[in-house]
Amino acid sequence: MVTNALAVGALLMSPDIARMMSGQQDLILSAYEERITQLRLEVDRLYSRSYAEAGDLNLQLQELSQQQEVLAEQHELVKVLVGKAGELGIATADLPESGAQTPPVGGLRLPETGNTEIDATAQAIGTMMRESRAAIAAISTAATTRTDAIVSELDKLGITVPPPEAGASATGVGGPLLPPVEDEGAFDLISDANTVLAALYRYQAARGALASAPVHMPITDAFRRSSGFGNRKDPFTGARAFHAGLDFAAPTGTAVFPAGNGTVTFAGRMSGYGNLVEVDHGNGLVTRYGHLSAILVSKGDTVTTGEQIARVGSTGRSTGPHLHFEVRRADSPIDPKLFIESGKRLLALI
Repeated sequence: MVTNALAVGALLMSPDIARMMSGQQDLILSAYEERITQLRLEVDRLYSRSYAEAGDLNLQLQELSQQQEVLAEQHELVKVLVGKAGELGIATADLPESGAQTPPVGGLRLPETGNTEIDATAQAIGTMMRESRAAIAAISTAATTRTDAIVSELDKLGITVPPPEAGASATGVGGPLLPPVEDEGAFDLISDANTVLAALYRYQAARGALASAPVHMPITDAFRRSSGFGNRKDPFTGARAFHAGLDFAAPTGTAVFPAGNGTVTFAGRMSGYGNLVEVDHGNGLVTRYGHLSAILVSKGDTVTTGEQIARVGSTGRSTGPHLHFEVRRADSPIDPKLFIESGKRLLALI
């Protein structure tokens, strides 16, 4: 009997939850559910066999059974949080390796009873609950770290990240009513889950702001940056003149993409620019794409990053095929390099 209990304990105390956020969520969650099921059977077996026993042992078994139910509830919340994190691209959080030190969780440890089977099962419950809690904390940490990075970068560009939408609340929780754990520092599972969901919704809002920010490269095929932002020698007059954007020399017909999600506010011919597309990204920011050989969108169209909107050309005031790219705020040009460099840092993060 003791050998059986130790074998079950060893199985239950070896969850490979460290892989949960590395692209194998379904497999790991399924395996964890199996262990919870086996643990429930073990608790039921111990409880049935010892039910007739009076005193502290029976009280310990009742508490053990209660904590096993809390573990099952906790796992259901982990599944919800892992799923939401996966939807937002958070799939590499640093979770504890099996057997690694995990934070202590108040109210989850039973004093030893001297019964090897009961003590091994209680230890298994405590270990699994601590590892699940560490998994929840890791999701929150990953979301918060990424959100803070996005907010910081966009703030430098004068872009404000809006709060989560009113409907994106973290109140959708439930489950069986369980008696409170009175120990000081007891684990408040619902509160922790709501905190993580709040962090995920904040990250979702930050990602939305990032998608619209003009921080993505407008050209991805082979190109050469032929002119920068600021004063330069004008290629036609030879005199000193201001250049309001970046020039990317590329073959005629090379694909042009919007630097961020937005709405097309101009698509046609404009003096000096030749064929031009202008996109409004909100936050007072507009981008321009000039000297195009072809325009593939119309005024009023909603465009997204990665959607081709035009082709490189040499129309207008141009000496050869290239893309003229501008970022403007309140109709004043801003150095696009600031936005492109910020985008590189952010895309490397997420």
